[in-house]
Amino acid sequence: MKTVDVAVIGGGVLGCFAARNLTRFRLDVVLIEAAEDLCTGVTRANSAVVYPGCDNRPGSMKAALTVRANASFDRLCGELEVPFSRCGSLMTAYGPQGEAVLRKKLDQGQKNGVPGLRLLSGDEARDREPMLSRAVSAALWAPTTGTVNPWQLGIAAFESAKANGCETMLRAPVVSIAKAEGLYRIETTRGEVAARAVVNCGGLYAVQIQELIYPSPVRLRLDGADFLVFDPLTLRPGHILFEETEAGKGVTAVPCPEGNLLLDSPPRPYEPHFATTREGLDTIRAHGVRLLPDLDFGAVIRSFGGVRPNPEGVDGRDIRDFCIQRPAPTFWSLVGVKTPGLTCANELGALVAGECAAVLGAERNEAFRPERRAIHPAPGSPLVCRCEGVSRDAVIEAIRRGAVTVDGVKRRVGAGMGRCQGARCAYEIEQLLKECVHGGTV
Repeated sequence: MKTVDVAVIGGGVLGCFAARNLTRFRLDVVLIEAAEDLCTGVTRANSAVVYPGCDNRPGSMKAALTVRANASFDRLCGELEVPFSRCGSLMTAYGPQGEAVLRKKLDQGQKNGVPGLRLLSGDEARDREPMLSRAVSAALWAPTTGTVNPWQLGIAAFESAKANGCETMLRAPVVSIAKAEGLYRIETTRGEVAARAVVNCGGLYAVQIQELIYPSPVRLRLDGADFLVFDPLTLRPGHILFEETEAGKGVTAVPCPEGNLLLDSPPRPYEPHFATTREGLDTIRAHGVRLLPDLDFGAVIRSFGGVRPNPEGVDGRDIRDFCIQRPAPTFWSLVGVKTPGLTCANELGALVAGECAAVLGAERNEAFRPERRAIHPAPGSPLVCRCEGVSRDAVIEAIRRGAVTVDGVKRRVGAGMGRCQGARCAYEIEQLLKECVHGGTV
């Protein structure tokens, strides 16, 4: 049985950043993940927005962490060599009811210290974003809003953690947790780990994981979401667009760093297994046409479904702030962390890591190195994915760094994300996986 200082359970973007921040201290850390790879759960179906901090109640943890995280995102992505676009956002309204929401968001944002906010008329908004509908009557401009690839960010955080000494257990669902002689004994399907402390970042399963050893006063209510991805060559807005409708939140339009446009639906009832629904996709199209009349829906190259976990008390009361449970001095559970969870993943990881280090009496790791190198293939390597310009060397390096599936390669280097959605390159990637993984060359 392996013994460590801290076991992080869950390899999504939160778990990866928790592990990375824990390695800033002199701690033995292991990251335990049930799936065969990192960032395969909630992280893989994400709107990719780095929020400015207008949506959160002043004085809340969400407000403070979001503003702080947003301000440091350029530095963070620079350390991890992950593309980040600070393209700004327009939250749009169609009339008096929506405009009242914008004024509330403006007031919240100003109290939270969000820089550069401005309330624009419909014409001023269209001057900034010509694709906007004539029906838009006003918009809240937030210049600090940005977008980042969630998979790449989470995997980069993991690679940084690994380079700084974090160990990993993949394909290792947690079966039981018990405590004896001051240690948590975590049984997985691949063996047992003993840890002085546990950080539970189990995503959709965080409540179940905590309840293996401690009761939880929190439950998760799941909402579904649908997404449409557009060809990078289609006409797209230059800013992130949030739609505020008479019924509440509408679509979100995100010009991603890779060049695609992503449309994200309003919440809907959850369908299992990240499935899309006809109703959800129809809703996206209807809202999208209303917001962006000239958007070419014939340029859609992919649709996928997502899930948003909403923490609530066992009495059904909504929990609107980040929910970090601490049922014991050395056990942390991050439960139902949704928007702006991607924005705040590093800040949440740093917060929990600092508390954990203090409890365990761990000193700073002076050897910690924050820099992580992205995959930079050698010039002249033949292309595997022609749509995205991904070379054979890049695919092999992605496999060397841990990809064991075609989707794992896609999450690391973007192969298969282009116009043909892998129709031309998936077979060659599968052959390279067989050669490199099963053939034992990496």
